[in-house]
Amino acid sequence: MRFEKALGYECGLIYLVLEQARTMIYRFARFLNRLLLWAILRIEIVGREKAPTNGGLIVTGNHIGALDALLVFYLLDRDDIIVMIAEYHRKYAFRRWLVNAAGGLFVDRYGADFTVLRQVLKRLNQGGVLIIAPEGTRTKTGGLQRGHLGAAYLAVKTGLPVLPVGVMGTEEEKLFANLKRFRRAPVTVRAGDPYRLLPVAKENRQEVLQDYTDEIMCRIAALLPAEYHGVYADHPLLKKFVKPL
Repeated sequence: MRFEKALGYECGLIYLVLEQARTMIYRFARFLNRLLLWAILRIEIVGREKAPTNGGLIVTGNHIGALDALLVFYLLDRDDIIVMIAEYHRKYAFRRWLVNAAGGLFVDRYGADFTVLRQVLKRLNQGGVLIIAPEGTRTKTGGLQRGHLGAAYLAVKTGLPVLPVGVMGTEEEKLFANLKRFRRAPVTVRAGDPYRLLPVAKENRQEVLQDYTDEIMCRIAALLPAEYHGVYADHPLLKKFVKPL
């Protein structure tokens, strides 16, 4: 009995040490992220006060450049962020270290990764924040592409609030054009009002999830100028959510 208690105490102590180490690495990674973004970007944040500072949250945004997730990371001043990154980034040592240090998850964009899904749901229910681009991949035109059902599924499954975010100015051609002139590129990150999606009945689940996905994408589009609206430019829901920018 004494041995079991001692072993349990030691395991608990090791867990606490590992958690503290992870938190320190995470904060260091966040510092590096802020330093990198400050060095190359002139960032305007709009609506930071709308982002909840605690509790589970799903953040949805557009994907136009390699720095999008880092900018949303910059927007949220929290230590419990879950970032889902495409699997191919794992082959780059620094990116792999940064993602692991930041508590991110590598995900297969083209297959059902149930292991990652279980981890995401667990961390969301523990109060974590998920950053996800419903489009699944970077747009080549700058305009929004069709959203996938994953973000809507997670929002319904967890019942957590969804925070829409629109990112502008991170297209690679714009970034490189400024960097070549030794200028910081101007970018804008705009957060909207958090909202929740109602539970879905089993009978028409797929249809409702598609409607919710359209709503998620239109709420993102409403935070962006018209040239970013893409395939949602003429969607009837967009007019409902658009506010003067």
